[in-house]
Amino acid sequence: MPDPRVSKLAKVLVHYSLGLQAGQKFVINTHPLAEELTLAVYEEAVKAGAFVTILPSTPGAREIFYKYASDAQLDYFSPVNKLITETFDASLTIWCDHNTRALSGIDPARMARVSRAGAQDFKTFLDRMAKKELHWCGTAFPTHAMAQEADMSLADCQDFVYGAGMLNADDPVAYWKKVGLEQEKLVDWLKGHDQVVLKGSNVDLKMSIKERVFLSCAGEENFPDGEIFTGPQEDSVEGWVRFRYPALFNGQEITDIELWFENGRVVKETATKNQDLLTAQLNTDAGARQLGEFGIGTNYGITRFTKEMLFDEKMGGTIHLAVGAGLPETGSKNESGIHWDMLCDMCDAEIRVDRELFYKNGKPVIQVA
Repeated sequence: MPDPRVSKLAKVLVHYSLGLQAGQKFVINTHPLAEELTLAVYEEAVKAGAFVTILPSTPGAREIFYKYASDAQLDYFSPVNKLITETFDASLTIWCDHNTRALSGIDPARMARVSRAGAQDFKTFLDRMAKKELHWCGTAFPTHAMAQEADMSLADCQDFVYGAGMLNADDPVAYWKKVGLEQEKLVDWLKGHDQVVLKGSNVDLKMSIKERVFLSCAGEENFPDGEIFTGPQEDSVEGWVRFRYPALFNGQEITDIELWFENGRVVKETATKNQDLLTAQLNTDAGARQLGEFGIGTNYGITRFTKEMLFDEKMGGTIHLAVGAGLPETGSKNESGIHWDMLCDMCDAEIRVDRELFYKNGKPVIQVA
């Protein structure tokens, strides 16, 4: 019997997150295991009058490509994907895996090469999003693979995923609109400020947010959601950060990452596992060693680490830093073929903004009207 939460999720994605309109060109990037959600979204999109293209992945294809592709094939970027990025009005990505570790044996340098090949298309994608010419949303569909990564049964993983999106509520959209209004108060307070200092057992960083814009995320580009973020001044980041939570890149796990910044760039990196992968991605291009994002998780309903960044970066009591491309709408000028989020525990840390205490031990503490 179809899960009613899947139908509700499809309605939220099509009508709230993407705001799909009749006549718009819409692409669904999906996976065979997500068929139930794909069809539910497709139905809603067709009813809305959109022109829908479905692009399903083939399990195992990326592994074959990375293993056997020539240099010319690694450097090639599909004109079909370029056409979609440049001309479509809306895009939904459904993250879903049959094996989250399928690329564990791949040479990191080959993955970095593919990222470089797609860098210009990624820039076009971000620029069109910033101009509101392209509406994009990413979501996840629970599978056995996701459940195993999160140390859950499939049933528990489904409850977690749909619960995080408030799909058990009568009106999930009303909930997310309220979240957006509450987060806007934090964003409004941050306007016009400059120096941010983060201190704790896992972080000793400073950066400038001068003339940068914080965005409130309430289910329109990620679903579920719950964060505020910006792109810091590119040359301003100084100090050190340790990521106690593992970072994942194309299914490969990197543990105990530490980064040291000088003049905005990562000048030293260490990891206890897969440091070669870490270094390869940071060497992808000129922008990969700068921060494109500084984000603060505000979703205190997400209480456990799942190894799925869609959920983990929203977790209350954490911040996330992304090396690589920044979002132009924040004012970020950093360009790269990657945008790689890493998660830092802030349960015993503080954030001061222009010397005023903004955040302590996992929660904002400033008074907002």
